[in-house]
Amino acid sequence: MATALLRMARFAGVTCAVVLAACSVTPDKSAKVFKGPLVWPQPPDRPRFAYQTVLRAPSDIAVVELPKEKLLRELTGAPATSTSPVFKKPAATVARQGRIYVTDTSTASIVVFDVPRRKVFRFGQRLPAVLAKPSGLALDAEMNVYVADSKRREVLVFDSLGLFKRAIGGPDDLERPTGVAVSRDGERIYAVDRSDNESNQHKVVIYDKDGKKIKVIGTRGDGDGQFNVPLQAAVAPDGTLYVLDSGNFRIQAFNRDGSFLRAFGKAGVNIGNFARPRGIAVDDEGKIYVTDASYNNFQIFQPDGQLLLAVGETGAESNPGRFGLLNGIAVDEIGNVYVADQLFNKVEVFRPLGEQEGQKMLQSAQK
Repeated sequence: MATALLRMARFAGVTCAVVLAACSVTPDKSAKVFKGPLVWPQPPDRPRFAYQTVLRAPSDIAVVELPKEKLLRELTGAPATSTSPVFKKPAATVARQGRIYVTDTSTASIVVFDVPRRKVFRFGQRLPAVLAKPSGLALDAEMNVYVADSKRREVLVFDSLGLFKRAIGGPDDLERPTGVAVSRDGERIYAVDRSDNESNQHKVVIYDKDGKKIKVIGTRGDGDGQFNVPLQAAVAPDGTLYVLDSGNFRIQAFNRDGSFLRAFGKAGVNIGNFARPRGIAVDDEGKIYVTDASYNNFQIFQPDGQLLLAVGETGAESNPGRFGLLNGIAVDEIGNVYVADQLFNKVEVFRPLGEQEGQKMLQSAQK
């Protein structure tokens, strides 16, 4: 069993002393070429990302227990922090301000790892907003949570703690919404409708902040602004909408009002190509992150489609950076990357490495 590592986790200006429990795994010697953290890319290239931790259970964000808290727990007979997995099939994920939201399609709920409050909880299982098949997630600047529910055929909006606020869309607009994206100001909400395989209604529906339908982007096809099984979407800081057009093995970019801008990507076996793209996210610098369930990695691109880096690979066991069936991806405001693996029932976290830290690791590897 790997020992728990005591770390300082900073989220949006909030500093919390947390214990990020390292996962119990068999070390994979082929994954490392030097002693130290698991990093990408490997030396002789300068490392850019390092494996941080895995999220499965409340114990993965357990805080250092204060003496008074320990005494109270022992007097009351309260159990220690649970190590049991809190989800059964993690799919989409979003993260900001120390809260990591994960859709659990098996229990039809949203699981929240709330680091600042030292809690793990779930929502979406109570009236009037009982989720049926949550498929996509998004956050606006006010930490409102947008959930695309493919069975209810609408987007449900909750506050950051899971209190229901309103519903957007419905069966008249959406056939099978699997993704949702929102502008930072909440003024534009984009529902990704992958519909059925036989349907021509593969589209993105744009709503305003009040839920009024503004425009529909696309039909079934492979031309500019057309889609073939669109799955997810994300909005960049400049308002550009990026849509994961999975059946066409590409990413399409649109302006705030839905006009086509550009596209990149193709099917292939080389790094930079796609085979089974499943999730998409955009960081605060505008870089685009795409997971692939065939390669079991996430690739990072510039807005023009230039490939920057690929992280992760297929593994037979649940080792760090080894995946079985990747799905959703998120990037928080300080650049931490969260990826959901449905086969190994985990969300792994990777942290960005600054210039100084990356160079130090490189120098250490070269000794």
